[in-house]
Amino acid sequence: MKFIRSMSLVLGAAALFSGGPLQAEEIKRTNVPDFPIASVVQVPPGSTFYFLSGTVPPIVDAEAPKGSIRSFGSTKTQTVNVLNRIKDILAGQGLSLGDVIQMTVFLVGDPEIGGRMDFAGMMEGYSQFFGTPDQPNKPTRSTVQVAGLVSPGMLVEIEVLAAKAPAPATP
Repeated sequence: MKFIRSMSLVLGAAALFSGGPLQAEEIKRTNVPDFPIASVVQVPPGSTFYFLSGTVPPIVDAEAPKGSIRSFGSTKTQTVNVLNRIKDILAGQGLSLGDVIQMTVFLVGDPEIGGRMDFAGMMEGYSQFFGTPDQPNKPTRSTVQVAGLVSPGMLVEIEVLAAKAPAPATP
């Protein structure tokens, strides 16, 4: 807390000696051409970071055998449901998916496709949320295949880092 107060004093002094209030910068994204991710996201000083734990999908078919893939749905379905959960968590913090700056997607190999991760299915779900006309912001992202998640039927877990740039100073 002392460090934050000290930095506030330094920034305030810098504003006084520079002739005016410091202007807030925006989060800048360098997008990968023709792909819904950013290669670089630059976050200005003074931004607030939000680290979200890995989020897993809900059960979508209570009649399916417990722990089966069918109980959670396909990779696409799980991706959509996980991102909707993340959207709700962010909303509870006054944020949106547009504030996500970094994402790690963990995919379990799907037995239906020879035990390989269903990257195409994940992208079908993911592309509904990022790089769209309604939500054009794209995070940096890594996607990795893992041996398993907390429940045998889960194919998707996603963790995100969100950031909010400081509001512009008022004169």
